[in-house]
Amino acid sequence: MTPELVVQLGRDALFTLLRCALPMLLAGMVVGLLISIIQAATQVNEMTMTFVPKIIAVLATGVIFLPWIIGNLVRFTNEIFTRVAAIGIS
Repeated sequence: MTPELVVQLGRDALFTLLRCALPMLLAGMVVGLLISIIQAATQVNEMTMTFVPKIIAVLATGVIFLPWIIGNLVRFTNEIFTRVAAIGIS
């Protein structure tokens, strides 16, 4: 196994992780931003008011994007198994 292959596998793993986490992170960020704007407009500075909507948004996004996330993870896992088999053969 060459160092280039190890770096490529690590890079692919990080990109897969980011691709899978991005929808939920964006949903949490958008909901947090909207609640911050509402709090600034109404001058209600309650810190606990942001947690429940963020959790609901992240869970709902996770449920909606779950098939896509599983597809990405299965594709990455198949690629890893293919690479390991190719290394074992050569």
